[in-house]
Amino acid sequence: MTGIQQISVEPGEAGMRLDRWFKTHFPGLGFGHLQKLLRSGQIRVDGGRAKSDTRVEPGQVIRIPPIGVDRKGDVPLTGKSIRGQDDGEVLAKMLLHEDDKVFVFNKPSGLAVQGGSGVSRHVDDMLEAWRNKKGEKPRLVHRLDRDTSGVLVVARTRLAAMKLAEAFRGRDAKKTYWALVKGVPKKREDKISTWLVKEQTPDGDRVRVAKHGEPGADHAVSFYRVLEQAGQTLSWLEMEPHTGRTHQLRVHAAHIGCPIIGDPKYFEADTNWDFPGGVQNRLHLHARRIVIPHPDRGVIDVTAPLPPHMRQSWNLIGLDDASAGETS
Repeated sequence: MTGIQQISVEPGEAGMRLDRWFKTHFPGLGFGHLQKLLRSGQIRVDGGRAKSDTRVEPGQVIRIPPIGVDRKGDVPLTGKSIRGQDDGEVLAKMLLHEDDKVFVFNKPSGLAVQGGSGVSRHVDDMLEAWRNKKGEKPRLVHRLDRDTSGVLVVARTRLAAMKLAEAFRGRDAKKTYWALVKGVPKKREDKISTWLVKEQTPDGDRVRVAKHGEPGADHAVSFYRVLEQAGQTLSWLEMEPHTGRTHQLRVHAAHIGCPIIGDPKYFEADTNWDFPGGVQNRLHLHARRIVIPHPDRGVIDVTAPLPPHMRQSWNLIGLDDASAGETS
């Protein structure tokens, strides 16, 4: 489950304890995680705070924040599962945060942000469904690769779009990504600084590390740290792009000898390396968190749960995304 949900209590659930209600509807949600959400007021009953022993009554509405656990019987949100669904309905499921100036979505892997060759559906077109009463369409202020999941900020007004775009250009936005990569970097944390050049290939745009002064080359800087590892086979990296070049994190991960699992453009493994059993051959790169100045007031700080294929890999390998590496 990726976005905020409002679920009404059914007649047959009269008098049920709130923790039992969650055990019924979200069996994958741990007790400790539930307690944390209740203490922080993120879970509410009819708009008010509640405790685990609160008794719910039919018709009451339970607010559930993004918790990284699917509701029993729900189909996980993916590029494939949204086919045939109404644009407005899909956007609502993706929603992580909203106020009068900003939407923040958890974009599924496989859904393009903008149109292009071979793209039949994309977020920019879907936003037509959420035009306001003045006819103003929400505006994109940054983008993610089609196969990268995670936090996507969208402005609700023209002025908000200008301010957010300026924050991205001025590098006032702190973007944190999670990646599963092949091998283990030589250093537990480091800065990667290279020049990158984008080239046209039969398979679309491809980026390579270039020399300083090479025509079309741009400077790119990324930071990473190892959060956890599975022997010498796989590593879970937290990555932060200081610049915003095309495919920057994907190229930088490959540059240090640890390409991102499932990357169709930059993953090259030697013949002695076996793909881990049960791990899907899909890009394991997720825009985990964004912290950016709000167009009017304060700061927007939003974290996105892992997509289904990465959550599956974390479970198979035994990585604990509920506690390790948390930055929020």
